[in-house]
Order: sequence, then C-alpha cells, then structure tokens
Amino acid sequence: MTSVRSLIRAAVAATALVCCLVEAAGAQQQGPPANGGRPRVFFDCQGPNCNSDYFRTEIPWVTWVRDPADAQVHVIVVSTSTGGGGRAYEMDFQGRNGLAGYSDHLVYTSQPTDTERETLDGMAHVLGLGLARVANAGGYRGIVRLEGVAQNGTRPSAGLVSAEEVQDPWNLWAFRLGGSGNYEGESTTENLRVNTSASASRVTPTWKLSYNGRVNFQRQDYELSDSTRLVVNRTDWNVDALSVYSFADRWSVGINANAARMTRYNQDFRASVAPAMEYSFFPYEEATRRSLTVYYEIGPTYRNYIAETIYEEMEELRWEESLQVRYSQREPWGDASVGLEGSHFLHDVNLYNVSLRGSLSVRVARGLSLDANANVSWVRDQLYLSAEDESDEEILLRLRQRGTDFTYGGSLGFSFQFGSIFNNVVNNRFRRSYRGGGWG
Repeated sequence: MTSVRSLIRAAVAATALVCCLVEAAGAQQQGPPANGGRPRVFFDCQGPNCNSDYFRTEIPWVTWVRDPADAQVHVIVVSTSTGGGGRAYEMDFQGRNGLAGYSDHLVYTSQPTDTERETLDGMAHVLGLGLARVANAGGYRGIVRLEGVAQNGTRPSAGLVSAEEVQDPWNLWAFRLGGSGNYEGESTTENLRVNTSASASRVTPTWKLSYNGRVNFQRQDYELSDSTRLVVNRTDWNVDALSVYSFADRWSVGINANAARMTRYNQDFRASVAPAMEYSFFPYEEATRRSLTVYYEIGPTYRNYIAETIYEEMEELRWEESLQVRYSQREPWGDASVGLEGSHFLHDVNLYNVSLRGSLSVRVARGLSLDANANVSWVRDQLYLSAEDESDEEILLRLRQRGTDFTYGGSLGFSFQFGSIFNNVVNNRFRRSYRGGGWG
C-alpha cells in the first residue's frame, strides 16, 4: 500500500511539474516581444510577388516569426486580377497573443505596366502602413517614423473608378500580346514549340468583357531504334469570349463562347455558345478570402473531326448543359477548396461527366502543416474518340486521347519546422548553385 501511495505522489508531482513547465512556456510565448519590444509578425502570402525576403529587408522594425502560433499579428495576403491588367493585393491584419481582437484590412493595386520592383515597393509601402497601425494599437513606441510627400496638394482617390470618372482614351479597355519559343534537342531528338497569344478585356462594376486567343505549334522529331525517324507537327489554337453582366449583388448572367482546334482530342474545329448564370452565397468583395458559388450554363457545341469517331461521325451538333458548385476559404488555420462539376449531352443523358476535386492545407500544431489534394472524374462523354486504333508512338507521346471510364489523382504531404522562432535575417549569398549535366 505504501508503495502505491508513493507512486501516486510521484505521479502528482510529475504532473504538477509538467503543468508548471507548460505554463512557463506559454508565458514565454505570450510575454513581451523580443528584440527591443517589437511586434512579432507572421507573413502568410501565396501567389505572385510573395517575396518574403524583400519585405523582411524593407521592413526591419518588426520581428518576423516562422510560425503563426508565435505571432502577435498574422498578415494574410491574397490577390486577384483587375480589369486593367494589374492586380489588387488585399492584406488582412489579424491580432493574436496579446493583440487578440485586432483586425485591419488594406488594399494595394498595381498597374499593368508596373515592373516587379515597382509592385514590390508598393506592396511593402502598404504592408508597412498596416504594421505601423498595429504598432500604434499595441502601444509600441519609437519603432517607426512616418514621412509624407505632398504632390501638388492633391490626394489620390480610393475605390472603384468608372469610365465616367476619368478621361480614358481607351475607355477602360486593356490589351495584351504575348509570344514564346522553345527549342531543345539531343543527337537523336529535337523538339520545337512556338506559342503566341492575344487578349482584350474591359472590367467595370457592372460589366466584365474578356476575349483571348492562343496559337500553339509543336514539332517533335525522334530517331527510333530501327534508325527511322518519327516526325510530328501539330498546330492547335483556341479563341474564347466571355461577357458577364452583374444585375444584382450576388447574381450574374453572361455568355461564354469558344472556338478551337484540338488535335489530341480529334477535333479539327470546335465551336460553342453557352448562356450562363452564377449565384454567389457570399458577397463578391469577399471572394479572395471565402467564396461559395453555383454556376450553370447550357448551349450547343459543333464539332468537326479529324478522323471518324467511334460513333461513326465526322461532324455533329450537340446541346450540352453543366452545373458547377465551388467553395474556397483562406483563414489563419490554413486553406481549403472543393469543387463539384457535372455535365451531360441533352440528346443522351447517359453521356455525362462528373468531377470532384478538393485541396486542403492545415496547420495542425506549432511548425506542423499537412497538405492534401485529390480529384476524381467519371467520364462518359468522349464523343470525339477516333475509331482508329492508336499506335504505340501516339500512346507514348500522348498525341491522342484514349478512351477511359474515369480519371483520378491525389497527393499528400507534410512539413515540420522547429528551432528559432525568429525570421528577421536575410542573406542573399549563393541564392542559386549550378551543377553540370552529369547530375541530370
């Protein structure tokens, strides 16, 4: 009995010791910030121009940390394209650990003609303003100095700009031309790719107009094992047109049109016109943080085939309809998105396609994150499949789409980080090392 009581006393003492250690660790994390009393910041940015090294260099008067659990302010940055070809970067500042309850929101909009440096400078300026407001709300003193520059005594206006408010000779239209080429080869193979593109768009609070086209040429030349050569020349192109009208806060209607040539899918010419409608359960202004939409479209599609199909058709006109439900959310705990899409031909509802895809990134604990992606599709609508058998070369080079009943894929990963919580120092030496061809 005495030994049992001794074990119980030892267990109670050990438990009390662990509780004290945990409480002390928590007090250390919740206590005053290190490095001269500077707010601890976790920078959470995904997408273009999320150059954390640049912002840490430009804003040295805060303490950057590697894990959100150690931060007093969690900065979430998301971006979306603007009508003129620039990007709007939305920054949410959320307080934690002594600053709980603090919330702020700022927006920086880049111009389509801005260089990467100009965009980064603008983002750093707005990010610095937001962190200065955090420091002011948290009672931090003497860590930042504000300097202003007057320009003709005027202040830039904020918010949406319509065509009636400015003297715009382009009437809010934005155009873009692009092209690229790639050539690579070995002693037995050659591969040439040439891509060109053009687009025009006009975006206002009421209308969204987008038109773009693309031409892709590819030449593949292979020497086979019997010394013969396999030469493949393919030219694909597509033209897309989208017109959307916002007739209510959460309702939009539009027309989606497309014309294309897709050799891999046995279509020498394809054209479709589909009226569409979309409803957003959340305000569209919140789309960069959370979004739940239902999208429906219906319309005819004409196809002219390169080779006769398995249904003995060289051309056909069929009506199709599709329904899409999409949800996405980004919060301090991580990101999540899921989408369900279904479509079918009206002349035969047994010819359908249903796909489900989702992604999840969760911060499970301090320094530990889990990432998962998955997708699955049930395919019953491959009207375009050629009746001719595929050659081995076409199968290996994926020159022709093969018949299938389903497709699927997925990925799962994790990352775990531990050690120092501070992330202030930037060292740009040896940013990229080169190894010769022997490394593959």
